Amino acid sequence: MNKRKQLRSLRAVSALALALSAPPLALAQVAEEEEIIVTATKREASIQELPFSVNAQTQEDIQRTGSGNLEELSRNIAGLTIQNLGPGQSQAAVRGVSAGQIVRDQPGVKEQVGIYLDETVISLSLFTPDLDLFDLNRVETLRGPQGTLFGSGSVGGTIRYITNQPDPTAFEGAIEANLNTLTDGGTGGHLKGMVNMPLSDNAALRLVGYHTEYAGFIDALREGGGRDEDVNSGQRSGLRAALLLEPTANLTITPRIVYQETTTDGFNRQEVYNLFANPYTTTRPAVTFGEREQFLLLDEEFSDETLIADVTAVLTLGGVDLTSITSYVDRDILVSRDASALTGSVSVDLGYPAAGVLLPSNLRDTTQLEQFTQEVRLSSNGGGRFQWLIGAFYADVDRTYAQRLPTPGYAGFTDAVFGAGTSAAVANGFPDLDSPYNADLPYQLTQVAVFGEASYDVSEKLTLTLGGRFYDFEEDRRFHSGGLFSNGDDRTDSTSSDGFTPRVMASYALNDSVRLNAQASQGFRLGGVNDPLNLPLCTPEDEAIFGAFQSYDDETSWNYEGGVKVSRPGLTFNAAAFYNDIENLQVTLDAGSCSSRISFNVPEAHAGGVEFELSASPAPGVELSLGGTLVNAEFDSTVVDGLGNVIGGLREGNRLPSVPEYQFAATGAYYFPWEMFGGDHEAFVAASVVHVGSRFTQPSDQENNPRTFVHGLPFGGAPAGAATVVDLELPSYTTINVNAGLESEDWAFIFYVNNVTDENTELAFDRERGGRARLGFHVNTPRTFGITARRNF
Repeated sequence: MNKRKQLRSLRAVSALALALSAPPLALAQVAEEEEIIVTATKREASIQELPFSVNAQTQEDIQRTGSGNLEELSRNIAGLTIQNLGPGQSQAAVRGVSAGQIVRDQPGVKEQVGIYLDETVISLSLFTPDLDLFDLNRVETLRGPQGTLFGSGSVGGTIRYITNQPDPTAFEGAIEANLNTLTDGGTGGHLKGMVNMPLSDNAALRLVGYHTEYAGFIDALREGGGRDEDVNSGQRSGLRAALLLEPTANLTITPRIVYQETTTDGFNRQEVYNLFANPYTTTRPAVTFGEREQFLLLDEEFSDETLIADVTAVLTLGGVDLTSITSYVDRDILVSRDASALTGSVSVDLGYPAAGVLLPSNLRDTTQLEQFTQEVRLSSNGGGRFQWLIGAFYADVDRTYAQRLPTPGYAGFTDAVFGAGTSAAVANGFPDLDSPYNADLPYQLTQVAVFGEASYDVSEKLTLTLGGRFYDFEEDRRFHSGGLFSNGDDRTDSTSSDGFTPRVMASYALNDSVRLNAQASQGFRLGGVNDPLNLPLCTPEDEAIFGAFQSYDDETSWNYEGGVKVSRPGLTFNAAAFYNDIENLQVTLDAGSCSSRISFNVPEAHAGGVEFELSASPAPGVELSLGGTLVNAEFDSTVVDGLGNVIGGLREGNRLPSVPEYQFAATGAYYFPWEMFGGDHEAFVAASVVHVGSRFTQPSDQENNPRTFVHGLPFGGAPAGAATVVDLELPSYTTINVNAGLESEDWAFIFYVNNVTDENTELAFDRERGGRARLGFHVNTPRTFGITARRNF
């Protein structure tokens, strides 16, 4: 470790020491809170006794905050950031370990945060599953690399959706309805229900169904001056069915099926410039975009059909539990975008007439996934000083990614400009000659791993834990492309990796209420092969810069952390200082004008900081919480091209993309008795404030910012030198949510206002063809008024 890294580590340790030496808060002593049990180590344990940093948002937390997805829930989770690219397309980062925005045409890039539904891995880069949170027991966020127990894709951390299990001891059910409306937007709502049915003393069935209507808030300007409102509306529907069987006292079998379908009619993109709508045109109407506006020649669409089938079996053999998890995941995803500006910009460069430039062009990205996984593990189940777990894991993943760019009439213009038969000559076997770009990319990935972890109580106060995972990956890919914009490739590539990831932890109980923790752990992310550049679209400069980067290596991260956990009546305080030493960070960049994206390895980077979470009840009925993260995440090396020029902002000292340097959340609630309707009920009022610091979407956004984008597209009377200036630093923002309600054991009514000040927050920067064809930002949901009613029976 170099001197600068040593200095950062000392600063992190000093910050933790300062937190530990702070005097205890003067808080009223009230009844002790209910203990939260989690399974972050694949065995049940109190969250306050785990020797590393974990957050658990319980069912009560989810209900009272009104959270409907992971992004909304992340407001109260220190160290977790979600980059919202629309339903089903959000990307998570933990503790600042981030490689930037991954977009729809990078299927080979692996995720940095592992996502699990109970014991089933459901992670998929580009498309984080947007699971409904109804009838969940909790959502666990495991901070820091989790490579030992959870494998590849958990280099930053792991998120686990934990569902409520079937219960053979009681019949119960719940129903929930919601209605909401957006400022200058549409109307949405949901209807959800759950029923738990005992079938016998040893069997039960739990059914969950839900339907959500998403209100749109983006308006689309149309050719000819028309306007469509709220074009990004959508819906989500799903079903979960779990069956619990206990054939013997020692055997439990739980088969389950989950089906969910998510669709939207557009995207949360607020445009700044579009080839067909901009302030520079003279032969077309000049356009200056307002808030939450975009331009479309074609309707857009996103759909995600997900099927998850798994079986979990647990057999108790004396002092040992044998656990088997068999799972199958099938997903069918479509991202259908209006690519008219992209195709039109190329047509301008190629000298097509205006009629050819204006052809509506639909970029259709499809992903078909079939994934089979099997995990078997043995674990101790007694209460002795020595606890252990060993297991094996196998995964077989078939993923087919395809792109089509149907542009009716394009073949005719191509043949007119370049000569008869040109569109057929460049098709490379693809049948639609009106599609200037086509690609098929089938992937097959297999993984085998063995892992284990053991803990030993050295004394009544000190516990040591040691774990490790050996893994072996192999991935094969074919790349087949055709059309005028492609290279006409047809090639196969393979990548493989094997290694060992260890973890060491120590936990020391100062007394019954204060525990100190320390951890060193390693995580990893599999490398891969970049797609070939679209050379017909590239400038010679971009081809020279990006053409040499065709593969990227595994990313690894060593995490060092120390923490404290305090549990007293009426008070919980958890804090940690951490330092992630990252090697070969896989960073995503736009390949300039090529309409391609490339992954690079940055040899060294780091993410270090401090996080804390405090919850307290200083008086009867009063609940307060405060959480925050301070992160210093930077590149520690520079990547240059053959001429010594820094590539894409990959410069030592620049920030890692998409993660703020600081993030804080504070909530306060007051609960008080309310006697009405002949019974005792509880009313409450609550408010939360979230502040998030500035971010950059990609590393290159830090260079030459504010950026002048010279479009070089003489169309519609706009000059070739027309340029748009954009500040690429996503500004910090503050959102305020308030709610009030009345509840009993059997029912609840909640009124809420989210984003009270109607902040129009820039969440990520969106550019097409290096910014020549289109510029815009993904933005958040505007002010939302809503009411939720819930009934338990």
